[in-house]
Amino acid sequence: MRKYTKDGRHQLELVVCNQCGRKLLVENHILREGVCSIRESWGYFSGKDGEIHCIDLCEKCYDEWVRGFRVPVERQEETELLGV
Repeated sequence: MRKYTKDGRHQLELVVCNQCGRKLLVENHILREGVCSIRESWGYFSGKDGEIHCIDLCEKCYDEWVRGFRVPVERQEETELLGV
C-alpha cells in the first residue's frame, strides 16, 4: 500500500507491506528497500471486472509467498549498463 503527498507534487510518503503491515523505509520520497509491487486491472472474464488491485510486499513476505508456488518463479539475471 502506498501513500503520496496531497500537495500536488505526488511524492511518495509511505509504503506498507500488505501482508505483514511493516512500514518500508522511505527517505526523501524514495523507497530504500526491495518491494514486490503488483497492479492488476481485472478484465471482463474475471469476477473482479472493472476493478484495479494494488499491493506491495516486502522482500520477506514475497519470499514466503513464492515458496508455496507449485511452479517456481522464473529467475533471470539483470545487468545494469552504466554510460561513461
